[in-house]
Amino acid sequence: MKTLPDYLRPGLDIVSIGINPSLPSVEHGFYFANPRNRFWRALNASNLANERLDPGITSQQRLVDEFGIGFTDLVKRPSANAKDLKAADYRKWAPVLRDKLLKYQPRIAWFQGKLAYGHFLRYAEKLKPDIGWGRQPDGISGILCFVTPNPSPANAAYSLDDLIAW
Repeated sequence: MKTLPDYLRPGLDIVSIGINPSLPSVEHGFYFANPRNRFWRALNASNLANERLDPGITSQQRLVDEFGIGFTDLVKRPSANAKDLKAADYRKWAPVLRDKLLKYQPRIAWFQGKLAYGHFLRYAEKLKPDIGWGRQPDGISGILCFVTPNPSPANAAYSLDDLIAW
């Protein structure tokens, strides 16, 4: 299966966790590659990195190396839309993500959307809590969990300003 590699290492401050790779991301080889995806615009406006980064593999690697921000997904199987994922995908991949987080121990696990975090909790932790935006009450073995609206163009209910604020 062709998918995106993880950008993980020990000592990361933040790991961005999407629900699964999009087909454009797999085609171009970097996370949030769809030009309509608002991740890179929101990241640049948020000041998480102290300079403007253009979407691409080089910027993604700089985020890991210089800014301590890594990337992975809840499910590694790419699809055109998250609606194409099945319960079997979450059962298979959520425990794998948990193992990665425990191995690398980032300070913050940043979930891109309530759907991603909810499926992680259900299939990796056997929990079904109400999920709000922002910092979550329960972490993962000392890792703080944070949930923001998904920057996907399919999530038009949240503006770029909403994404930046979170």
